[in-house]
Amino acid sequence: MASAADVKPAAAPAQAAMPPAPPPPPPAAAAPAAEPAPKKAAPAKRAAKPKAVPMPHWSYHGSDGPDNWGKLHASYGLCDSGKQQSPIDIRGSIGVDLPELRFNYAPSRFSVANNGHTLEVTYPAGGSLTFATKTYQLVQFHFHRPAEEKIEGKSFEMVAHLVHRDAQGALAVVAVLMTVGAENPFIQALWNHIPLAAGQAMASAADVSIDLNRFMPKERQLYNYMGSLTTPPCSEGVQWFVFKEPVEVSPEQLRTFARLFPNNARPIQPTHDRLIKESRGRVR
Repeated sequence: MASAADVKPAAAPAQAAMPPAPPPPPPAAAAPAAEPAPKKAAPAKRAAKPKAVPMPHWSYHGSDGPDNWGKLHASYGLCDSGKQQSPIDIRGSIGVDLPELRFNYAPSRFSVANNGHTLEVTYPAGGSLTFATKTYQLVQFHFHRPAEEKIEGKSFEMVAHLVHRDAQGALAVVAVLMTVGAENPFIQALWNHIPLAAGQAMASAADVSIDLNRFMPKERQLYNYMGSLTTPPCSEGVQWFVFKEPVEVSPEQLRTFARLFPNNARPIQPTHDRLIKESRGRVR
């Protein structure tokens, strides 16, 4: 028998293998980075206004005189090609009863400007003329020497053009012819305010005013025809009223204007068989 010493203790049972640890969970996905806030659009820059192109210089003589006005700029084309140009020699008129022509002028302060072509007089709004059913507001009046208009071939020393405009932009011009005679107080009030240089203006004092009603001829019969501006751009569609009777101005008053503007009159233009009306009744 085998002795106890020979008996080897039984081997301990092998421990069961532990299952492998589960792999760690994948790291959480990083949150997407926030998109940057959109930048505010810069305010759009205003388009620069195109610079006004100065119109070409025009005058009453030389290369930029009346014979060449239509060639100086495209917008002056009517000065050459127009069929209703002014001034005209008023001939062959027909006597008619014109629609009512009413002048509405009140005494007012004024300003005299030398614009390089003439003396131009402006004063606050309010003066107007009414022809038939249309009313034209007085815009300004100015002078030409000699008078641009003729009547049956007769010339006059000077003329005032009273420019009016209606609400739609249509123009009506009243021509007051002048002849040598007594001093004219209305004209003298204006001449007292002639500015010293071209491009300047001189306003009347608070206590000095003019009244266009006192400048109008006593007999207010007139001629009426369709014409144009007598300076560039020579726009047509202008309603013209030319008083038959001139007003008087003194030789000295004529010389004063002539020192500044020896000749600022456009030559006579063709009538092209236009109808010229002559009023038979007195204008109000």
